[in-house]
Formats: sequence, structure tokens, C-alpha cells
Amino acid sequence: MSSKDYILNALKSSAIAPQAMPVFNVAPRIDDLVGQFETNLNTVAGTLHREGGLVALQLKVDELIAQGLQVISMVDGIKGNRAVTDTAHELRDIDYAVIPGDLGVAENGAIWVNNKNLGHRVTPFICENLFLVIEADTIVANMHQAASKVTLEKGEFGTFIAGPSKTADIEQALVVGAHGACSLNVYLV
Repeated sequence: MSSKDYILNALKSSAIAPQAMPVFNVAPRIDDLVGQFETNLNTVAGTLHREGGLVALQLKVDELIAQGLQVISMVDGIKGNRAVTDTAHELRDIDYAVIPGDLGVAENGAIWVNNKNLGHRVTPFICENLFLVIEADTIVANMHQAASKVTLEKGEFGTFIAGPSKTADIEQALVVGAHGACSLNVYLV
């Protein structure tokens, strides 16, 4: 018997029996989900725009374009000045990306996005600033509810985005935008 087989057999013999996942029967807070979402989004350095919806967002995008900034939009009804590119490398100079979120989570301010709506998987991470659009009725109370609603087909990519990029491993100081979007604005429709 090889040493590899010996180690693998030893691991198999010491493995514990599979255990069922615990059941959580804690009732979520369902009062004012949008308010909870906004509070927790602010905690993770994001900003919620409750009023104006897509009209307010298009006005902001028009203002950014007038300043000479590069804006790509994956949201129907919002027109940027850059089209989806053939390769993700061509997105390296995107100042703002506008993408749809599938659902929001009130308990932590996270938003689920799926690659079906991104153009390229890298879009929310390569842009300097990020606009997410979510429908108010897609906000759920907690991650347990979110996990039950999230689906991914084979080969799809999805992620929860909670605020702009952050890291606190540099001399114990929080740095926003170190390796991704420097700001996150969420527009509620």
C-alpha cells in the first residue's frame, strides 16, 4: 500500500458520520424591510436612493456622461455611453456600471446579482463605481430567505454584493475601493 493510500484510508476511518443541517425556526423581522435594508446598506458604505427610480438614475447617468465619464448600463431603460464589449479586458476604463440586482437582503444590505444580467462576470468588480437597481418587492428579510430564492443553472455565476469593495488588512485601517468598486449606489424601483 502506498503512503497516499495509507493516509486516505486513515482519513476515511476517522471521518464522522454525516449530520443533518440544523433547522432555524427564528421568525425574521418583516416590518419595514426597505428601512432595514437601507440602514444595513449604509452600514456597509452603500447608499440607497428610494425616490425617483429609473428616472432619477438616468438623470445621474446623463450628468456623469456630461462630465466625460464612461458609463455602461445593463439595465433596460438606462442608457450609458459605452456598449457591452466583446472581451472583459475592454472594460478596464469603465467609471460607472449600472446593473440589475435580483434581490436585496434587509438584514445585511446585500444584493444578489447573476451573470445573466452582467454582460461579463467582471463588470461589477472592474468598474470604479457601481449602481445597482432592485425592485422594492424583491427585498427579503434575511439570508435564509435569500438562499431559498437564489438559483443558478450549470455554468452560471452569481454573487452577493454588500457595499463597495473594502479591506481592513492594511495596517488595521478600513480601505474602501481597494480591489473593486469605490462606491455603491442602489436605486429602488
